[in-house]
Order: sequence, then C-alpha cells, then structure tokens
Amino acid sequence: MSGNNCTAVTEFIILGLTDDPTLRVILLVMFLGVYAVTLVGNLSIITLIRNSSQLHTPMYLFLSHLAFVDSAYSSSVTPVMLKNFLVDKTIIPLGGCVAQMFCGATFGTAECFLLAVMAYDRYMAICNPLLYSTNMSPRVCTLLLITSYLGSCVNAWIFTGCLLNLSFCGPNKINHFYCDYSPLLKLSYSQNDLAEILPAASAGSIIMITVLIIVISYIYILFSILKISSTEGRSKAFSTCTSHLTAVTLFYGTLTFIYVIPKSSYSTDENKVVSVFYIVMIPMLNPLIYSLRNNEVKGALRKLMNRNHPFLWIQFNTSIS
Repeated sequence: MSGNNCTAVTEFIILGLTDDPTLRVILLVMFLGVYAVTLVGNLSIITLIRNSSQLHTPMYLFLSHLAFVDSAYSSSVTPVMLKNFLVDKTIIPLGGCVAQMFCGATFGTAECFLLAVMAYDRYMAICNPLLYSTNMSPRVCTLLLITSYLGSCVNAWIFTGCLLNLSFCGPNKINHFYCDYSPLLKLSYSQNDLAEILPAASAGSIIMITVLIIVISYIYILFSILKISSTEGRSKAFSTCTSHLTAVTLFYGTLTFIYVIPKSSYSTDENKVVSVFYIVMIPMLNPLIYSLRNNEVKGALRKLMNRNHPFLWIQFNTSIS
C-alpha cells in the first residue's frame, strides 16, 4: 500500500486498436497474414544468405541481421496484439510489460544502427572500392555488429531502468496495443522528470546519430556516382542503394512522426496507426524490398531452387512466363 492508501499496480490491461467486434475479426485475419509473411520472408532471407556463397559479403551479412531484427521486433509485439483481437480483455503482468518494452526498444534501436551500418557499407563499396575488402574485413563487420547490438541494449536498459523507478498506483489501462514507454509513463503515479528526459534524450541521440551517418554516407555516394562517366555505370552503382534507401525512408519517416512531430499535433489513434506501420508492417516489407529490387538476391534464389528443386523451379518459371 502506498501513502494515499492506493494498491500498487501489478498488472496492466491493454486496450488494443479497437473495440468494434467486426473490425477486430478483420484486423485479426489481416495481421495474422502479415505476421506469417513477416516470419516466412525474413527467415527465407536469412536461409538464402546462409546457403548462397555468392551472398557471403558484408552487405548481405548486415541484411541477414536486419532480417533477424525485423523478425524479433515484430514477434515482441504482434502476438500480444493478435491476442487482443481474440479476447475481451488482454491482461499482462508488470514483469511481462517491462520485458515486452525492453525487447521492443532493443530491436527497434538495433534496426536504426543496422540501417546506418548498411549505409556506411554502401559508402565504402562505391567510394572506396579498392580498399573495400580491407575496410570491411570480417573483423570490422563483427565490431560494427557488436556495437549495434550493444548500443541497442544500452538504450533499452535506459528505458527499462527509468520505468522500474516509476510507481504505478490506480489506473492500469494502457491505451495502446502493446507496452510502449509513453503510455506507461502517463499511468505512473510518481512524478519523475528524469524518467521523461533521459529516455527521450537517449532515443533522440541515436536517431540523430544514425540519420547523420546515413545522410553523410549518401552525400559522398551521390558525388561519387556523379563522377562516373557512363550512364550504365551510374545506374548500376545507384541500383545497389535503392533497396536500402527505400527501407530507410519508410522506417525513419514513421519514427519522425512518432518522436519528432509534437504530440499535440496528432491523436492517440493516429499514433497507434503509425506504430502499427513501423512495428508490424515494415518488418514484412523489408524482405520484399530487398528481394524484389535486388538482382543478386533473385539470382541466388533462382540457383538455390534450381539446385534443390529443379522440377519445381521449371514449373514455376513456366507458370509466370
């Protein structure tokens, strides 16, 4: 019991996206399909890169980790969201809520770092091709990955530490479809300025640093491409960046809406819709972007299917021709 005779909260109720029974059924079917495509698509990317020797390069090493992060990011949120469509009241204990927020913060931050690392990799490949194998050696790639995951865990621990220092007493209904930090902060009984400033500063710093790395990398890439005399050479150099640029635009566009635009300029429902897009939809879109717009991935998939299932691949080619 707290000082004002109020029982401490030990569990939360997640309100979800909607209360409309018909809409919940429609959303359940839709997001269940999205989640299935997300898992199949990202696991296929990982398997393809692992089994195709032509994809054993730094670029595809980072892509395989991005696919892993996307799968884990979606899996930390989507199952709870799907459960909310099936039951009238989704109850999650405080420990489970903290764990979900920690996983979401870890994998969401890891995506920021990996997108920046992939931009740096493209900069090295296009601007310093002769030194690429040296500058992006296995040791350097490993250090970049360790830094990405370590930085993600530090950011997640900042959010988690601030959350654990808060006290919850009274309202326990989270107006969201998962345990996000912002709605939990609104439910907190204690007033703690550090709990508001520190996570925002940490997340904002990571977004600014990663965006700066991406922007600077692509400025140098643009100047290098403009120096290429042939149109075919320019097109080939830029084609290696289009998939990454598409993924960056989608991810950081939604992050900007959530964390940069003032909260007063959009409603909680709009916040939920944008959160659904970058937590649930983008992990599904990324493997499609990198496979459909990448000739090397399509070529590796063709070779792998032809080697393992030649008759199936001939039938597939016949059906689409």
